[in-house]
Amino acid sequence: MPPYKEQGIVLRAVKLGEADKIVTVMTHGAGKVRGVAKGIRKTTSRFGARLEPFTHVSLMLYRGRGSLDTVTQAEIISPHSNIQQNLALFAAGETMLEAVDKVAQEHEKNARLTLLLLSGLRALDAMPTDPAAVAESFMLKLLSQSGFHPSLTACAVCGAADPQLFSAGLGGAVCNDCAESGVGPASRAALGYLDQLAQTDLSRAGAIEQPEVRVRKECRGLLYGFAEYHFERQMKSVPMLVRTAR
Repeated sequence: MPPYKEQGIVLRAVKLGEADKIVTVMTHGAGKVRGVAKGIRKTTSRFGARLEPFTHVSLMLYRGRGSLDTVTQAEIISPHSNIQQNLALFAAGETMLEAVDKVAQEHEKNARLTLLLLSGLRALDAMPTDPAAVAESFMLKLLSQSGFHPSLTACAVCGAADPQLFSAGLGGAVCNDCAESGVGPASRAALGYLDQLAQTDLSRAGAIEQPEVRVRKECRGLLYGFAEYHFERQMKSVPMLVRTAR
């Protein structure tokens, strides 16, 4: 088959053999693509550092017979170098990359998801005051795109105002009448802050006035617990995000 050209964001890269790597790229036109970059780990490699996570790249690939394509050319569009040099930015970015990798399907076009990720990385590369808030705003927008946006301002079941309980299985905040056994509490402050993050553009999410530490901790518990429930996968990057958060 003839080669094809794509732009995308490198989600991850893992070693293969002595000199190669398998790179996973979220592309604009072909969805998530996994490709072999041969010889990339050699000092003479023509790829250099062009296929590192967070990098926005232009690629030339050959379609493989199995699940792996072959990367033949790679050019950097934007390295997002600030993310790679700052631990708090890196932790927030890793959370974004992992979430996209979990929800994206191979070779299934999802331009909205790719653009959302690109917007999130650009917001982080601008070095916001609160990188974790950008990651949390991104996660809420990703959940919404995926059809799992949590109800935050009204009961997810009956629509009643001012719910103060939270259930991932029922769709978010719920009232006392609709709650099932085992649901946990959710403060007005935490639900209000999450709703603000959901509605704020990613470029401004890192500048939102922060609630007290107790509320931020509650927000993360609600949000990432909800995400893991609906994605049916554990978010391995979250502990590092929590350690580096403000």
